[in-house]
Amino acid sequence: MQRPRLNKLIIKNFRCIVHTPVEIELDDIVVLVGPNNAGKSSILRAYEVVMSEGSQAGKLTRDDFPNGEIRPDALPEIELHTIIYNDLPGQRWIHTDPSTGEMLVREKWLWRDIGDPIRQGYDVEKGAWDAQVPWGAANIANSRRPQPHRVDAFTHPKEQSDKILALLLSVLNERVQATDYGLVLDKLGELQTLIVDQSRPRIAEVEAGVNQIISQVFPDYAIRFDARPEEELDKAIQFFKAPQLLMGPQDGYQSTIDRQGSGARRTLLWAALRYISEQGFDKPKSRSKKTPEKLAERPHVLLLDEPELCLHPGAVREACRVLYDLPKTDNWQVMVTTHSPAFLDLSRDNTTIIRVERTTRGEIKGTTLFRPERVQLDEDDKQKLKLLNICDPHVAEFFFGGNVIIVEGDTEYTAFQHVIAAQPGRYKNVHIIRARGKATIISLIKILNHFGTSYSVLHDSDLPTTVTKTGKEIANPAWAHNIKIYQEIQQNPDPSHVRLLASVPNFEASFFGEEVSGEKPYNALLEMQKSPASFQTIEHLLQVLLDHSRPDLPTGCVEWHSLEQLKEAAVNAKKTRSA
Repeated sequence: MQRPRLNKLIIKNFRCIVHTPVEIELDDIVVLVGPNNAGKSSILRAYEVVMSEGSQAGKLTRDDFPNGEIRPDALPEIELHTIIYNDLPGQRWIHTDPSTGEMLVREKWLWRDIGDPIRQGYDVEKGAWDAQVPWGAANIANSRRPQPHRVDAFTHPKEQSDKILALLLSVLNERVQATDYGLVLDKLGELQTLIVDQSRPRIAEVEAGVNQIISQVFPDYAIRFDARPEEELDKAIQFFKAPQLLMGPQDGYQSTIDRQGSGARRTLLWAALRYISEQGFDKPKSRSKKTPEKLAERPHVLLLDEPELCLHPGAVREACRVLYDLPKTDNWQVMVTTHSPAFLDLSRDNTTIIRVERTTRGEIKGTTLFRPERVQLDEDDKQKLKLLNICDPHVAEFFFGGNVIIVEGDTEYTAFQHVIAAQPGRYKNVHIIRARGKATIISLIKILNHFGTSYSVLHDSDLPTTVTKTGKEIANPAWAHNIKIYQEIQQNPDPSHVRLLASVPNFEASFFGEEVSGEKPYNALLEMQKSPASFQTIEHLLQVLLDHSRPDLPTGCVEWHSLEQLKEAAVNAKKTRSA
């Protein structure tokens, strides 16, 4: 059965997010990236607060208003779009997408002052917001949307431990009731009935004494003590009165959860949430013993702040895998904030990456950087990116902002990083992406085109032909990728924002005077260290890749706009080397 899912979140005048709305397109996995203090955690909190309407957590304090000021022209607004399939509200609230047939409900929460919000529904028949709302009361409406589970970046160990223990106790109590628990309750009921029967004379004596006093004020009135010994027997038994949850090596010392590291506690918390939801223990059960146990029907949203915190690199990779697999249960969406490129898996079909950043005017801006159906990566692209991510977990750093340069191999990467390391203040916002092959350059260009921002590409031109070991001249397979790189750049919304340079015929020969068969990065580094001229040439190349307006390209590379132009440059370079 299809379950409701979040589609879009629009936030305005909430905490650090001011009058310019931040729109978050939601997917199975939403990854929020960006600098510190840019509003990522506020976005997680925004969904949690609207889903807590009717409770203390749904009330705003003064600190939740922009700059801590309550101004009529800057009141908090949070709008939520939900795709629904069942438990429908009235037709006036449902917009049906003509192309997909999906049904969407829009709701908005407004705060005029600290405290509770005013909820509104969008009436599609009127084409306007209405004071009446879909599904009516807050508790009913909340049950029609995915349930949020927030895991903060920094929570007191005791508070986190208590939450984990409470979650697992709910499961254990359910399990206990599936054993001989019923027999114990029956025996307890019989015992309590026997005790009450034996106490009848004493009960009657107390009743008579009190009635005598009452009758003096209210004639013909009396009290009667009803023991009800067979009702709510489950409250008479508490199997886990003071439990402790211990964690540690299977064959070693295990201590309480609040004494574990932050990474272990946070991981255990969302692991417990996943287990409980998948087992269906989070759904209220009927009191009838004949009702069969069903899996939970309400979907869930995991709101996770910086899951990489305090985790070993191996644990980061495993946590990433588990989180990306969570929506496969068809019962979860995940929204995370992260500063770790390892949590950006470009080979997945269910991931939206959004960069949240603060503009020079102090406004918070949310930009959708990556949405699979828009980038249109084919299976070959996905496999290349998957392998690249395995080889270089930091390849996705360009999603976090800065000036991006794609290079073909390790030698270019090493040379540029050496220049950057020598002058970190000058090149502090530069990301060098090593594609480790021409074919992968094409896949990366598809993603960067989706950004709509400026970037540069440096690749080897190679030669149109190559000679086999037997001395036969054949078409060079590497040459065929050149035109594909150029064609993909032309798909950019504004190709003039992209600078395409080629080392002719390759980086080592162009800038170090010779080709080497092995240890290319190391040899390039040695050459730059012993030769100031080589260092200056590579820095010159880096500068023209960063500044597209500079026409003074260093000797050895060409900015090309047609395959004929590149072929001419490659052939001339070959003649020069042969002379």
